[in-house]
Amino acid sequence: MKALIIAAGKGGRLESLTKDKPKPLAQLSGLSLIERIVRTAKQSGINEFVVVVGYLGNKIIAKLGDGERLGVKITYIENREWKRGNGISVLKAKELLNENFVLLMADHIFDYRILKELVDYDIRSSVILAVDRREPSPGDTKVMEKRGKIVNIGKNVEESNCIDTGIFLCSPKILSYVEEAAKEGKTELADGIDKAAKNRDAQVFDITQINSYIPSMRKEIKPFWIDIDTKKDLIKAKKLLIENACKGRNDLLATYVNKPIENFIVSRLANTRITPNQVTILTNVIAYTSTFLFLKGYLLFASLLTFIVSFMDGVDGKLSRVKIASSNIGEMEHAFDFLFEHSWYIALAICLSEAYGISAILLCTFVILFDSFSHYCEQAFEKAIKGHPLPDYERTEQLFRKFDGRKNSYIIFILIGVLLNIPFWSLVTIFIWSLISAIFYCSRTILHLYRTDKLTPRTPMWR
Repeated sequence: MKALIIAAGKGGRLESLTKDKPKPLAQLSGLSLIERIVRTAKQSGINEFVVVVGYLGNKIIAKLGDGERLGVKITYIENREWKRGNGISVLKAKELLNENFVLLMADHIFDYRILKELVDYDIRSSVILAVDRREPSPGDTKVMEKRGKIVNIGKNVEESNCIDTGIFLCSPKILSYVEEAAKEGKTELADGIDKAAKNRDAQVFDITQINSYIPSMRKEIKPFWIDIDTKKDLIKAKKLLIENACKGRNDLLATYVNKPIENFIVSRLANTRITPNQVTILTNVIAYTSTFLFLKGYLLFASLLTFIVSFMDGVDGKLSRVKIASSNIGEMEHAFDFLFEHSWYIALAICLSEAYGISAILLCTFVILFDSFSHYCEQAFEKAIKGHPLPDYERTEQLFRKFDGRKNSYIIFILIGVLLNIPFWSLVTIFIWSLISAIFYCSRTILHLYRTDKLTPRTPMWR
């Protein structure tokens, strides 16, 4: 399926940012608006784009090129009548739109889930408009819908119950309605949609019905979209992107200490050329420096470095989500995290073994075993019960997750032990807490899987 992006306008209300470049090239957290739209659409499975350019369109073409850099294909159409309504831009691409297509605005950023759900929607009309149920703001295009059909649409509609998000799933038939409206001197896309609505040929897709819980993020994130018209909108969008990039249900250190530090760093790095993978590499370099210092007995310095690693470890993931720059190699991050975290405990145990002998090594060995066991319990749970990770499944798990046996708890134990000059007891405490965590996650996994087995009808092995 193709996506048609309207990118012909100037964007008068962003005048200070559009004096020498078109509005779609305004920057938001390291990406131009239009590049963010393309990347988001690609997340939804769309790889072919038709972009209608107008005001300083050559700069958009120079920025995006043929799309190869983004892993997509882009075709450009020029609209020299860009000062007229956006319906004219849609009509300029008419010859390239001979099958169902997605229609997007270059200044509307949105949650990829909206488009992902929309493209799978059963289209029975000439157009399906994604709508939001929030209260309209000045400048919003208001929509009145009844029983899933658009009754009225426009900025000056008196009675409405939802608003236009600027995200459409269209059949080629919608072009005839836009063309009909243009012949009457009505050149806005909304005029064409209104024509279709009057013919009972326009549906709505309510984005508030999309499941807001995201398992990988361990939290609820309502599907969002923002029409970028002013600098205030850009600031609002930046805050929203960073907040949505933060995972939920974290431990206390991650929530109250790391999160604000990480968000500050991400907000600065997003506007640079630094990539998430580069942050990951730097994090690992610092992590193994800490390992070396533990081995050499510089326990305080090594312990302090683990806290630096702790918040840096969250920066790469957030930066990746904010800049829509996830990669297959990035999936290896957690494996490397597991490796360097346990290298700390091994190095500490080796250092302490000079004074405490085999006891320190045995404690470290069981810590690694218990940690691995907890991890595999979570994997077994997620394989059997999809939709919620184990640490976020029920209130009991959610509370325990705040201080369970993980890196952020262990590095606190280590620092306290080093400061009190009893580092061996740090290792003992980590051993005890890893054991408690393993018992907890094992018992909860067994409990939930047992309940699932009782609810699942059994298929006889023979008849």
